[in-house]
Amino acid sequence: MLRYFISNIKVKTSGGQEYVVPQDSSYFLIAEDNAASQFVKVKVPVGEYAAVSFVLGVDSLRSTMDISKRTGVLDPTGGMDDGMYWGWNSGYIFFKMEGTSDVAPVDPSGQHKFRYHIGGFGGYNAPTLNNVRTITVDLTAGGVAKVRPDRESNVHLMVDILKMFNGATTVSIAGNPTVMFSEFSTKVSGNYVNMFTHDHTEN
Repeated sequence: MLRYFISNIKVKTSGGQEYVVPQDSSYFLIAEDNAASQFVKVKVPVGEYAAVSFVLGVDSLRSTMDISKRTGVLDPTGGMDDGMYWGWNSGYIFFKMEGTSDVAPVDPSGQHKFRYHIGGFGGYNAPTLNNVRTITVDLTAGGVAKVRPDRESNVHLMVDILKMFNGATTVSIAGNPTVMFSEFSTKVSGNYVNMFTHDHTEN
Protein backbone atom coordinates (compact mmCIF):
# COMPACT_ATOMS: atom_id res chain seq x y z
CA MET A 1 0.00 0.00 0.00
CA LEU A 2 1.23 3.44 -0.87
CA ARG A 3 -0.78 6.61 -0.26
CA TYR A 4 0.09 10.24 0.36
CA PHE A 5 -1.55 13.66 0.45
CA ILE A 6 -0.74 16.48 -1.95
CA SER A 7 -2.09 19.89 -0.95
CA ASN A 8 -1.59 23.66 -1.07
CA ILE A 9 -0.59 23.76 -4.74
CA LYS A 10 1.07 26.88 -6.16
CA VAL A 11 2.48 27.67 -9.59
CA LYS A 12 5.00 30.31 -10.59
CA THR A 13 5.37 31.95 -13.99
CA SER A 14 8.64 32.40 -15.84
CA GLY A 15 8.47 36.04 -14.73
CA GLY A 16 8.18 35.11 -11.05
CA GLN A 17 4.45 35.72 -10.53
CA GLU A 18 2.87 33.19 -8.18
CA TYR A 19 -0.66 31.83 -8.30
CA VAL A 20 -2.06 29.98 -5.30
CA VAL A 21 -4.74 27.42 -6.11
CA PRO A 22 -7.76 28.08 -3.82
CA GLN A 23 -7.27 25.90 -0.78
CA ASP A 24 -10.64 24.19 -0.96
CA SER A 25 -9.65 22.90 -4.42
CA SER A 26 -6.15 21.90 -3.38
CA TYR A 27 -6.29 18.61 -1.44
CA PHE A 28 -5.62 15.29 -3.14
CA LEU A 29 -5.00 11.76 -1.91
CA ILE A 30 -2.68 9.86 -4.22
CA ALA A 31 -3.05 6.08 -4.03
CA GLU A 32 -0.78 3.68 -5.87
CA ASP A 33 -3.65 1.20 -6.32
CA ASN A 34 -5.94 3.86 -7.86
CA ALA A 35 -4.62 5.17 -11.17
CA ALA A 36 -7.31 7.86 -11.38
CA SER A 37 -6.09 9.41 -8.11
CA GLN A 38 -2.69 10.04 -9.68
CA PHE A 39 -4.08 12.71 -12.02
CA VAL A 40 -4.25 15.92 -10.00
CA LYS A 41 -6.23 18.59 -11.84
CA VAL A 42 -6.32 22.26 -10.86
CA LYS A 43 -7.42 25.46 -12.59
CA VAL A 44 -4.87 28.23 -12.99
CA PRO A 45 -4.90 31.46 -15.01
CA VAL A 46 -3.55 31.62 -18.55
CA GLY A 47 0.21 31.85 -18.44
CA GLU A 48 3.53 30.07 -18.76
CA TYR A 49 4.55 28.33 -15.57
CA ALA A 50 8.15 27.46 -14.79
CA ALA A 51 7.64 25.89 -11.36
CA VAL A 52 5.05 24.13 -9.26
CA SER A 53 5.11 23.66 -5.51
CA PHE A 54 2.92 21.69 -3.15
CA VAL A 55 2.79 20.35 0.37
CA LEU A 56 3.22 16.66 0.96
CA GLY A 57 0.81 16.33 3.83
CA VAL A 58 -2.02 18.36 5.33
CA ASP A 59 -1.24 21.82 6.69
CA SER A 60 -1.84 22.73 10.34
CA LEU A 61 -4.69 25.13 9.55
CA ARG A 62 -6.78 22.49 7.79
CA SER A 63 -5.80 19.83 10.33
CA THR A 64 -7.33 21.89 13.13
CA MET A 65 -10.47 23.07 11.30
CA ASP A 66 -13.91 21.94 12.29
CA ILE A 67 -14.75 18.49 10.97
CA SER A 68 -17.37 20.03 8.65
CA LYS A 69 -14.52 21.69 6.73
CA ARG A 70 -12.71 18.39 6.25
CA THR A 71 -14.67 16.44 3.67
CA GLY A 72 -13.84 14.34 0.61
CA VAL A 73 -10.30 12.95 0.81
CA LEU A 74 -9.90 14.71 4.18
CA ASP A 75 -12.80 12.84 5.79
CA PRO A 76 -11.17 11.37 8.92
CA THR A 77 -13.71 8.61 9.48
CA GLY A 78 -11.61 5.95 7.74
CA GLY A 79 -9.32 5.71 10.76
CA MET A 80 -5.76 4.47 10.69
CA ASP A 81 -6.23 0.98 9.24
CA ASP A 82 -8.29 1.85 6.17
CA GLY A 83 -7.82 5.59 6.00
CA MET A 84 -5.25 8.31 6.55
CA TYR A 85 -6.08 9.53 10.04
CA TRP A 86 -4.88 8.83 13.56
CA GLY A 87 -7.91 8.94 15.85
CA TRP A 88 -5.67 8.54 18.91
CA ASN A 89 -3.48 11.44 17.81
CA SER A 90 -6.10 13.60 16.06
CA GLY A 91 -4.06 14.09 12.96
CA TYR A 92 -3.61 13.04 9.37
CA ILE A 93 -1.16 10.45 8.12
CA PHE A 94 0.60 12.32 5.34
CA PHE A 95 2.47 9.38 3.85
CA LYS A 96 1.48 5.75 4.32
CA MET A 97 3.41 2.77 3.02
CA GLU A 98 2.80 -0.79 4.15
CA GLY A 99 3.80 -4.18 2.89
CA THR A 100 5.67 -7.36 3.63
CA SER A 101 9.37 -8.01 3.41
CA ASP A 102 11.50 -10.98 4.35
CA VAL A 103 13.84 -8.66 6.26
CA ALA A 104 11.04 -7.33 8.51
CA PRO A 105 10.61 -9.18 11.81
CA VAL A 106 7.64 -11.47 12.30
CA ASP A 107 4.70 -9.61 13.85
CA PRO A 108 1.96 -11.10 16.10
CA SER A 109 -0.01 -12.16 13.01
CA GLY A 110 2.95 -14.26 11.84
CA GLN A 111 3.73 -11.97 8.89
CA HIS A 112 6.86 -10.01 8.02
CA LYS A 113 5.13 -6.64 7.82
CA PHE A 114 6.54 -3.13 7.57
CA ARG A 115 4.55 0.04 8.21
CA TYR A 116 5.46 3.67 7.58
CA HIS A 117 2.76 6.09 8.77
CA ILE A 118 4.29 9.57 8.65
CA GLY A 119 2.34 12.58 9.97
CA GLY A 120 2.51 15.40 12.48
CA PHE A 121 1.68 19.04 11.72
CA GLY A 122 3.37 20.75 14.66
CA GLY A 123 0.79 20.32 17.40
CA TYR A 124 -2.39 21.97 18.64
CA ASN A 125 -1.41 23.74 21.85
CA ALA A 126 2.21 22.69 22.27
CA PRO A 127 4.94 21.99 19.72
CA THR A 128 5.15 18.41 18.48
CA LEU A 129 6.62 16.68 15.44
CA ASN A 130 6.17 18.64 12.24
CA ASN A 131 6.47 16.56 9.07
CA VAL A 132 4.66 19.01 6.77
CA ARG A 133 7.03 19.33 3.80
CA THR A 134 6.86 21.74 0.87
CA ILE A 135 8.20 20.44 -2.44
CA THR A 136 9.12 22.72 -5.34
CA VAL A 137 9.66 21.29 -8.82
CA ASP A 138 11.40 23.29 -11.56
CA LEU A 139 9.66 22.77 -14.91
CA THR A 140 12.08 24.65 -17.15
CA ALA A 141 14.31 21.74 -18.19
CA GLY A 142 11.42 19.40 -19.04
CA GLY A 143 9.16 22.08 -20.55
CA VAL A 144 7.25 24.96 -19.01
CA ALA A 145 3.50 24.57 -18.69
CA LYS A 146 1.81 26.81 -21.27
CA VAL A 147 -1.75 27.26 -20.06
CA ARG A 148 -4.07 28.60 -22.76
CA PRO A 149 -7.79 29.55 -22.75
CA ASP A 150 -8.76 26.66 -25.01
CA ARG A 151 -6.46 23.88 -23.86
CA GLU A 152 -4.93 22.22 -20.84
CA SER A 153 -1.29 21.74 -19.99
CA ASN A 154 -0.30 18.32 -18.70
CA VAL A 155 2.71 18.25 -16.37
CA HIS A 156 4.17 14.76 -15.85
CA LEU A 157 5.91 14.29 -12.51
CA MET A 158 7.72 11.07 -11.70
CA VAL A 159 7.88 9.68 -8.17
CA ASP A 160 10.83 7.54 -7.11
CA ILE A 161 9.80 5.79 -3.89
CA LEU A 162 13.33 4.45 -3.39
CA LYS A 163 14.35 8.02 -2.52
CA MET A 164 12.39 7.55 0.71
CA PHE A 165 14.89 4.90 1.69
CA ASN A 166 18.03 6.35 0.09
CA GLY A 167 18.01 10.04 0.99
CA ALA A 168 20.04 12.03 3.50
CA THR A 169 19.19 9.26 5.95
CA THR A 170 19.36 5.60 4.98
CA VAL A 171 16.07 4.01 5.99
CA SER A 172 16.18 0.24 6.40
CA ILE A 173 13.12 -2.00 6.65
CA ALA A 174 15.22 -4.43 8.68
CA GLY A 175 16.29 -1.71 11.10
CA ASN A 176 13.08 0.34 11.04
CA PRO A 177 10.16 -1.92 10.13
CA THR A 178 7.60 0.35 11.82
CA VAL A 179 7.84 4.14 11.83
CA MET A 180 4.93 6.20 13.07
CA PHE A 181 4.84 9.16 15.48
CA SER A 182 8.49 9.20 16.47
CA GLU A 183 11.53 11.43 16.00
CA PHE A 184 12.77 9.08 13.29
CA SER A 185 9.70 9.98 11.21
CA THR A 186 11.32 13.37 10.53
CA LYS A 187 14.18 11.53 8.82
CA VAL A 188 11.70 9.73 6.57
CA SER A 189 9.91 12.98 5.68
CA GLY A 190 13.28 14.60 5.02
CA ASN A 191 13.95 11.86 2.48
CA TYR A 192 10.62 11.79 0.68
CA VAL A 193 10.76 15.46 -0.33
CA ASN A 194 13.24 14.34 -3.01
CA MET A 195 10.97 11.72 -4.58
CA PHE A 196 9.47 14.07 -7.19
CA THR A 197 11.04 15.01 -10.51
CA HIS A 198 9.61 16.59 -13.66
CA ASP A 199 9.72 14.27 -16.66
CA HIS A 200 8.02 16.36 -19.37
CA THR A 201 5.09 18.66 -20.14
CA GLU A 202 2.41 18.23 -22.79
CA ASN A 203 1.11 21.58 -24.04
